[in-house]
Amino acid sequence: MRFGFMEDFRNPVKWRRPFPEFYRQILDQIVRAEELGYDNVWLTEHHFTEDGYNPALMATAAAIATRTSSIRIGTFILLLPFIHPVRAAEDVACADIFSNGRIDLGIGQGYSHHEWSAFCMNRSERGSRMREGIKLMTRLFTEDNVTFDGKYTQVKDMTLSPKAVQDPYPPIWIGARGPKAIKSAAELGYHLMATLGPDPAPLYMDTLREHGRNPDDFKVAQLRMVYCAETEDQAWEECQHHLYHLFDFYAGILSEANDAEGDDVPLPITCAEDIRHSPLAAELMIGTPDQVARKMEAFKAKYMCTDFIMDSQFPGLDPKKGTKSMELFAKHVMPAFR
Repeated sequence: MRFGFMEDFRNPVKWRRPFPEFYRQILDQIVRAEELGYDNVWLTEHHFTEDGYNPALMATAAAIATRTSSIRIGTFILLLPFIHPVRAAEDVACADIFSNGRIDLGIGQGYSHHEWSAFCMNRSERGSRMREGIKLMTRLFTEDNVTFDGKYTQVKDMTLSPKAVQDPYPPIWIGARGPKAIKSAAELGYHLMATLGPDPAPLYMDTLREHGRNPDDFKVAQLRMVYCAETEDQAWEECQHHLYHLFDFYAGILSEANDAEGDDVPLPITCAEDIRHSPLAAELMIGTPDQVARKMEAFKAKYMCTDFIMDSQFPGLDPKKGTKSMELFAKHVMPAFR
């Protein structure tokens, strides 16, 4: 199992820091994580949010590349339908060059009705736009003089220059939550990125086999919220209000999207203090390193995972506290599960 962590650069009004200062603090956190031996940093994207959720992943990836030397830099996920595929391919190639071949390209179709409405785009086209965009990007990464006549994009005699460092191109991952998207990831032959909810790995693996692919050649990333402190009480006191902000945001956009089982179930909490004693706590890894390690054991037995992604820098949390949690996890939990 490889270990990575998510960075969304969310800076809510309630706890707002000047954005240049906050971005520097998160970059410092990423540098420290590289020193601690984390394998990946994963960047996640949304648009037009109150808390400044990172909307520009490849620019951020390039910034991280110039501050680091070994940690891999991935997108979890790049919302491809909102970006011209040629522009995306150029941005990915440049980030791969800045990082000397450390980019992982996680791609998704997006689900927020608010974002699709703001872009004045038809949400029903999201899957076909994503698949067409990936097809064009992979051709640009591997061919010269590309002519492409798609439903949404047309190019003529186009050669991507410069091309990515990784041959033939950075590893591609598909972010998928619903059964249709999970099967599509396997059919396309790309790695899978999963979030909270039912384990998508069995359906993904079965579909890989149905299409003559060896599941051993593919990776499955799973995301979990993790926070370590010296005591359980300290861990909850430091993170619960920031977790509540996170849950409240996702409850709204997921219930409206209703892409996966459970999306439309109301939150079983009314305030931050409820989280610790609610059903949500079963999927969270909050507490001392020993408690988190026991949660990791249970997770490992229940879910297939080659790449564990932890979300510890919750919206509005002091980055120093987020970094301390990551230090405790790296020292006391991570070695036992590598």
